[in-house]
Amino acid sequence: MANFVTVSQLVKENDLKVYSGEELLEKKHITTSDISRPGIEVTGYFDYYPSERIQLFGQTESAYSHSMTVNNRYKVMLEICRDDTPVLLISRNISPSEELLTAARKNNVPVIGSALPTTRLSSLITEYLDEKLAPRESVHGVLVDVYGIGIMLTGHSGIGKSETALELVKRGHRLIADDRVDVYQQDEKTIVGEAPKILNHLLEIRGIGIIDVMNLFGAGAVRTVSDVQLIINLEDWQPDKDYDRLGSVEDTRTFFDVEVPQMTIPVKVGRNISIIIEVAAMNFRSKNMGYDATKKFEENLGSLIQENGQKNSQDGDSK
Repeated sequence: MANFVTVSQLVKENDLKVYSGEELLEKKHITTSDISRPGIEVTGYFDYYPSERIQLFGQTESAYSHSMTVNNRYKVMLEICRDDTPVLLISRNISPSEELLTAARKNNVPVIGSALPTTRLSSLITEYLDEKLAPRESVHGVLVDVYGIGIMLTGHSGIGKSETALELVKRGHRLIADDRVDVYQQDEKTIVGEAPKILNHLLEIRGIGIIDVMNLFGAGAVRTVSDVQLIINLEDWQPDKDYDRLGSVEDTRTFFDVEVPQMTIPVKVGRNISIIIEVAAMNFRSKNMGYDATKKFEENLGSLIQENGQKNSQDGDSK
């Protein structure tokens, strides 16, 4: 988990402009994804001022501040720019007032801006900070995109996760991460996975070594990030173990407070795991669209039992 994002990162990764305080960008840290629009503070009310947040000035805040006298505007801006205020952000390419810039310089608060409308800018920055500041967990596994479904392959070292991923890439699917997957919670229902920077687009095959999937198979063979929608745990075939044969057993794995569906696939000589994973992905999508083959089988079985029952009853009556 990242404890903070520097204002410098925020500026570089969101194409923002700097009005003042460029020397402060690396020093100022953002620790929360919450953004404040200091509309009521511009009027002079500071009893509940969340000064530790990014302060976003839109057209409303800017227009009201310009209606104030120069002295009052400067006093209010001094109050807004506090020691723990990371940055002032101005939308719509609105030029900051001289009083705002002076107060920001005096209290060591950088001032940055964007051409985006205020609401759009707020959503963009909040989403960016939610991702950067989200709790993260490193998982031993492989993440692949199969028919648009993000599937994480888990299992003990040497079970064949990377080799399976390579076969899936050759069959037209995409690699997100090999060996280690960094996962984080995007929202209440979504877990996202990506590769650590050092392993981006790389795959390790025992006996060959490290291969660059993007270089060998092209840009269409990789993705940088994907939702984790299904976990497939690969394990050695155990003859005495009773594996699920109908698909009625529902298992999950919890990341943070989100449950992700999980299934176990036994591995043995003669089983084409990559094809099985393709079918698992298609079946998962089918279930999400409302069709469940297990329920269809149960309906067919129920109908057969009913038909046999009626037939036996008729045979008994005829006797």
